[in-house]
Amino acid sequence: MMRLLTGSSSPSSSSSFRFEPRSVDAFGSTVIAEGVSAAGEDTKAAYWVHAWTVGSDGVITQLREYFNTDLTVTRLAAAAASKCVWQSRRPDRARNSLPGLVLAL
Repeated sequence: MMRLLTGSSSPSSSSSFRFEPRSVDAFGSTVIAEGVSAAGEDTKAAYWVHAWTVGSDGVITQLREYFNTDLTVTRLAAAAASKCVWQSRRPDRARNSLPGLVLAL
């Protein structure tokens, strides 16, 4: 991820794995991006989700990265009514099962 964000990558690593975002959504200070890697000849495609926490100054303060995992983002409330605010939207979800994870905001 560091090579992608800083733009410093070797030709061999950049040609074998590329991030292709399919969606980017924001919920307050949390930004969720999901997509599928573009597989090179020697790598398989991978589904990924990034969860970024962004400070009030616009600087990313935390990055969580999930590969080949379905993600559900839930906003926890003081009352018993927690609310699902985002869920993975993989195109192959009906045919391909992946482990699930809940991210609580």
